[in-house]
Amino acid sequence: MRSMVLCLCVLFTGVFMPLFAQAQAVQAESRILAIGDSLMAWHMASGASIADAAAEVLGEPVINKSVGGAKIIHALPITGALGMKIASQFSNASKRFGPQDWVIMNGGGNDLFLGCGCNACDRRMARMINPEGAAGEIPRLVSQIRQTGARVVYIGYLRSPGVDSLIDACLPMGNELEARLALMAKRDSGVHFLSLDGFTASGDRSMHGADMIHPSRKASKIIGENIARLIQKADKTR
Repeated sequence: MRSMVLCLCVLFTGVFMPLFAQAQAVQAESRILAIGDSLMAWHMASGASIADAAAEVLGEPVINKSVGGAKIIHALPITGALGMKIASQFSNASKRFGPQDWVIMNGGGNDLFLGCGCNACDRRMARMINPEGAAGEIPRLVSQIRQTGARVVYIGYLRSPGVDSLIDACLPMGNELEARLALMAKRDSGVHFLSLDGFTASGDRSMHGADMIHPSRKASKIIGENIARLIQKADKTR
């Protein structure tokens, strides 16, 4: 029995530890991090997420720390620290950031949809980002990232194609969130906002999954490619 346990330990050390070390090395060397909610995390398991599509165009790894269901405002400390609070996804990234790094991020949709049902959300919206795009949890997180020297791409959300979806009622609040995010980006040349308004044609279901909320593989690919082109335009080293 003891020899079997020893063999298993040797097997784990010889097979899994090098793989773990390799993964850690890739993460440490990567210059691009993705954080956010299910928009960013969707298709991650199959290697077809927004971050994967951006990585393919850029020809370099993008570490995806996004978590489905994550929010900007998350009061529970344990689950928040595990990534349900988007700011924790950044602080948990085991790398140093500098001017050659980028953070691709999104967030705020779950705060409006799950937090206040996209109805009477003025207070929650203001906590996330004020009308001028200068204060709130989102500008605070973006400022924290920028203080490391890294640049930021903040992306918006897909619109409904005009067919029944649980998030149809969120359009006015979503538009207001994006307007504030755009103002935030204008305040800092190192922050870029990519709106997804116009990515979905009326009646076109192909940009959404079966739930008509999350992106299809096609949508994730298109969004990721647009992010990559934005980064390449702003960063001539890529």
